[in-house]
Amino acid sequence: MTTAASSTAFLGIDIGGTKVALRAEADGRKPYLATVTWPPGDDRGRDLAALAAQVRELTEAWGPVIRSVGVAMPATTHAGRVTAWPGRPGWTGLDLDATLADLFPQAQRAWADDGDLAAIAEADAAGVSHAVYLGVGTGIGGGVVLAGQPVPGPRGSCEVGHIVVDLDGTRCDCGRRGCVQALASGPATLRRAAELRGSPVGFAELRDAVAAGAEWATGAVRASARALAAAAVSLSELVRPSVLIIGGGFAAGTPGYVDQVAAATAALARPGHRTPPVAAATLGGLSSLHGALLLARARGELLPPVDPS
Repeated sequence: MTTAASSTAFLGIDIGGTKVALRAEADGRKPYLATVTWPPGDDRGRDLAALAAQVRELTEAWGPVIRSVGVAMPATTHAGRVTAWPGRPGWTGLDLDATLADLFPQAQRAWADDGDLAAIAEADAAGVSHAVYLGVGTGIGGGVVLAGQPVPGPRGSCEVGHIVVDLDGTRCDCGRRGCVQALASGPATLRRAAELRGSPVGFAELRDAVAAGAEWATGAVRASARALAAAAVSLSELVRPSVLIIGGGFAAGTPGYVDQVAAATAALARPGHRTPPVAAATLGGLSSLHGALLLARARGELLPPVDPS
């Protein structure tokens, strides 16, 4: 029988701009779930202290030894350091490898782009080896999975949100114009809705107006869905996925959003080349977290068996 003392755990951590989510799993144990909201402001030291406190609570209250840790990161990184993160600029320059070593000195550690990990988790949940995942939220993230592996792999993350779909489009926060993120993210859709209605629009208002069929709302969402479909079809021409998976909080919360993307995608088919089917993500807002856990398990399975004594 597996006991708390002898079982070992795999831990997934999804680091976001406003919060961090943790999920630990071990054989014979109920999963440990926790969410920590970052302290107000943009203080890296306070953020890391809050994360460290949650890790201590996990290790003290749960029991099993953390065997390996997988971390989903939204920031741009190079050589183990955060080089840019608009969501929390104070993290710029952070030595991620050293930070994780301080938090988990006894465990194997690995981290990867949150979009890549979300894509792996959604492909795994869908039971496919070739997939494109697009997550629509505050930004647009996602990734490409071929033969069960992320593309491009060790050479960097797949920045699907920065595929250019309109050379004369809105300027993106990356500095250039027409990225799909600048046209189809949640904030971009709300800005378009505000322009069409003539007054500011919040997400709840947009959601309810879409459900009611208000033209200013449905028009704003339709334009975003078309931009996202353009990016998805462009990726499909390169990698030929079995399915296009649409996720993210904004997509999940907007009535009919995935159907709109599916219709816009089908409209972009060319003779003799059907577009891939479009499906809603099955893991909701937990795609990156489950991907981080898969990363932890993959790293942990490379280790020798644990001696229960």
